[in-house]
Amino acid sequence: MMTHRERFLRCFKGEPVDRVPDFEFGAWEQTIERWHNEGLPEEYTGTDAAIDYYFHTDNTEYGPAPYVNVGLLPGFTYKILEEKENHLIVQDGDGAIAEIMKPEYGASIPKYLRFAIETREDWERIRDERLNPDDPRRVPPHIDELCKLTFDADYPIFISGGSLYGWLRNWMGVERLSVTLYDDPQWVEEMMEHLTMVMLKVYEKIAGKCKIDMGLWWEDMCYRQGPLISPAMFERLMVPRYKRVTDFLRRECDCEFHMVDCDGNIHQLVGLWLEGGINVMFPLEVAHTDAYKISNDFGEKVALRGYFDKRALIAGKSAIDEECERITPLLKRGRFIPHTDHRVPPDVSWENYRYYRMKKCELIGKEYREGNQETEESREFKPTFLA
Repeated sequence: MMTHRERFLRCFKGEPVDRVPDFEFGAWEQTIERWHNEGLPEEYTGTDAAIDYYFHTDNTEYGPAPYVNVGLLPGFTYKILEEKENHLIVQDGDGAIAEIMKPEYGASIPKYLRFAIETREDWERIRDERLNPDDPRRVPPHIDELCKLTFDADYPIFISGGSLYGWLRNWMGVERLSVTLYDDPQWVEEMMEHLTMVMLKVYEKIAGKCKIDMGLWWEDMCYRQGPLISPAMFERLMVPRYKRVTDFLRRECDCEFHMVDCDGNIHQLVGLWLEGGINVMFPLEVAHTDAYKISNDFGEKVALRGYFDKRALIAGKSAIDEECERITPLLKRGRFIPHTDHRVPPDVSWENYRYYRMKKCELIGKEYREGNQETEESREFKPTFLA
C-alpha cells in the first residue's frame, strides 16, 4: 500500500497509483448546522476539519510541517464595531469595514464600507507594520526540527505560496484595485514586488533544509467571463514574480507542484500561470471552466483538483451519478484529484452528501468510511506522526 505522500505525488505526475487521493474542499458553516439536524453527530462541528475527520479523507492525514507566514502579520482583529437590528458593522481579518447580516437572520455577502488600503499612506503603514519580512514570528521557533521531518514524512508537505492579486483585492476592494491598475500601475507593481520580497526572504529561512511537495497560492481573480485583470497586465506584473518564487522553491526545497486557488473562468490565465511555474489548477468551477479543455490544451504540463459540480449534490442522487460518469474519462487520464468545485452550500442535504461521498470513494478506488468505522486501509496504514 502506498503512503499518502507517494500516492499524492504519483497522481499529479500521471503515474500509476493504488487509488486516487481523497481530498475535499469543505462546507459552509450553515451547511454543517443543517447536517446536524439531519444526522451528523453533534461532536463533528464547527469547521471543515470536522467533516474531514467524520469521512476520514486524506485531509486528516497531515502531520508537522514547516508552516511559515508570508501574509499580514499581525493580521487585523475581527471585531464588531456596531450592532443594528438585523445587521452588524464589523472589521474583518483583512482590515475591511463591512455590514453583514446577523447570523440568526442567515448568511449574506458583506456590504463593504471601507477597505484597509485606500491611499498610498494606508499602504505604507500596512507595509511597515504588518508586512515586515524580518518579523521573527513568520517562522516557528523550532523550524529546523520541522524541516528535518519533511524528508521522511509519509504525508504530503504543503507550504503557503502567498498571493499577488488576491490579497491586494481584499485589502483595496475590486473597484479601487481595478482603477489603480489603470491609473497608477506602478503603485500596484510596487505592492506586488513587496509581497514577492516578503515571500522570498521568508523562504530563505528554510532553503536547503526541507522537502516541500506543493506550494499553495490563493488569487480568486476571475469571474464567470474571465479575469479581473487583463492577461497582458497579468503577464507583465505577475508572471515574472510567480516565477522567481516558484523557481526558488523548486531549486531550494524540491517543490515540484504549485497550486492556485481561483474561482470563475480561468481559461485565459492557465497558460500564463504555467509560465510562472504554477502547475495545479483548483477548484475548477464547472459552471465557468472546462477542465477537459485545459487538459487537452496543456496535457502533462498541468494537474487538476476539484471539478465535481456542487450543483449535482443539490439536485440529488441521479445527478450525482451523472456527474461521476461525466468526470470518469478525465480521471482515467491521470493528474486529477476530484472533489466538489467549491464549498458545499446549505442547499445540500446530509443524505445527498453521504451519497456523494460513497459514490466518489467508489470512483477513486477507496473503501467508504464514516464515523468510527474501520477499513482495511485504516488498519494497515498509520502516518508516522501517529505511529
